[in-house]
Amino acid sequence: MPRTNQQLHPHREPVATRPAATVLLLRDAPGDGGLEVLMTRRSDKASFAPGAYVFPGGGIDALDAAPATHAAADRRATQSDLHLTQAIAAIRESFEELGVLLARHVDGLRKGQMADAQDIAAIDRHQPFAAQCQARGLRLAADGVYLLAHWTADRDLARRFDVPFLVARMPEGQEPVADEAEQFEPVWVRPADALARHEAGQFFMIFPTIRTLQRLARFTSTQAVLDAVAHEQPLWVSCPRAGLLGGKEARYMEDEMPFGELALVCPDGQIVHPLDWQAERPVPLLKNVQRLTAPNPGVMTGPGTNSYLVGDPATGYIAIDPGPADAEHLDKLWRAAGGDIRMIVCTHSHPDHSPGAAPLQALCVQAGKAKPPILGLPSAPTARAASQFTPDRALQNNELLALAGQALEREITHTLQVIHTPGHAANHLCLLLQEDGLLFSGDHILNGSTTVIDPPDGNMADYLDSLDRLDALCAEHSVEFILPAHGYVLGGPVYGARNAIARLKAHRLAREAKVLAAMQALPDGSMEDWVRHAYDDVPPRMWPVAQRSLLAHVERIRALQPGNN
Repeated sequence: MPRTNQQLHPHREPVATRPAATVLLLRDAPGDGGLEVLMTRRSDKASFAPGAYVFPGGGIDALDAAPATHAAADRRATQSDLHLTQAIAAIRESFEELGVLLARHVDGLRKGQMADAQDIAAIDRHQPFAAQCQARGLRLAADGVYLLAHWTADRDLARRFDVPFLVARMPEGQEPVADEAEQFEPVWVRPADALARHEAGQFFMIFPTIRTLQRLARFTSTQAVLDAVAHEQPLWVSCPRAGLLGGKEARYMEDEMPFGELALVCPDGQIVHPLDWQAERPVPLLKNVQRLTAPNPGVMTGPGTNSYLVGDPATGYIAIDPGPADAEHLDKLWRAAGGDIRMIVCTHSHPDHSPGAAPLQALCVQAGKAKPPILGLPSAPTARAASQFTPDRALQNNELLALAGQALEREITHTLQVIHTPGHAANHLCLLLQEDGLLFSGDHILNGSTTVIDPPDGNMADYLDSLDRLDALCAEHSVEFILPAHGYVLGGPVYGARNAIARLKAHRLAREAKVLAAMQALPDGSMEDWVRHAYDDVPPRMWPVAQRSLLAHVERIRALQPGNN
């Protein structure tokens, strides 16, 4: 974890959450049978999400968890007490708000049948719910309510709920009737149509509702959804974070690219961090870490190459990846460090990372400062001509680069550990800021794309071994955040650095399985043939680039075959 004294913003305790439950009532539409979900509009005077279209739900009451209420409900053998309580709350709220009754008769001629209009009319929405159902010979059908997802409201909100999003099949023969107090205008809608209407400004929804519908739109039927959640685990868990994009609030889930950066810079949910990519000024990430993105955006560089400054005025700075030899970029980098750059480190020798090192060094000397050494690993003989690089001094694996100084009568240190990580390039290295548990990953780990492995300087076996080495290092130092050379910071307290590494390795191995399948299906095929099959999920315009990584997979596959060791 980053040191608290390096955080940019004072600690702010988020509001405590309240337990609640909501349910997505699903049906297959008449006609073509496409999936529909029941939604309703909240009162314009509601204290939470006024005027928004939502799924029925609300707070969990003490009676929902009472043993007598549990005894009045049917449950699955695998359904925990907590999930049963949540299901009961969702059943109660769907009845109170929309008059939908998920309950079935337990005896008589109607045994096993779901409640009907006569039952619904006999139960008062404003009186204790479970007791009325029991008196009418009904048991709550909690065994038909499944956990879809779990949302915790954003840390910045004044009212926060901890909410399971449940799913259930709409009982046949029932029609929703809103209470006309909290909820209005019940409507059956396809997820894609609800999203389109929201985009058109005709169907206001809040963030969790939007993201839930986006995921629900992938399913074609109610049964497909119920099959997907039968294992009793949520399909996703999220506590979103918000930043500023184009001057407006923008929220993101854990699997979306800006999330890790917001978790690092604004851990308590402050909505102050700008997410717009620009090359005009450095972006502070911590008090001791700044990022200045070079003005070289493109297909291979994303928003541009991230140059980092580690340090502070009391210790001086280490510049990581000065980028291309762009005079304006280097001048901004130098000025952001107050001209006090003590070391320049290049993660590798590719032309978007190292050419700026020598002119940045010269800029320091011209200003009368001590000459900062250019550090890194020299390019290997396998490097392309544009990637030739010779540092002033070659770094050693596990070497420590330290800055130290005094401020307010206390010593400050910033220590970078060097980790040799060949794979993307033979001379690639990563850097671990030990005091704050931050991994500067160069091009080995990127946010938003996978790095190209281009033989002969790139090697897939080395790349995967380096991932394992980084994973062990992150485990040893409790690293949560990865700062890549392209894209936002990755990680966070839940989907941390190790999770990002695991997903990246799984992606590489899954791609390799597709490459192997293509080789087996087309044993006499060319690289162009194999890339069409193995990268069929990638736009064809990217196949020439993908073919370079495909070659690296082919080399590793052949090296692993019997007789090739």
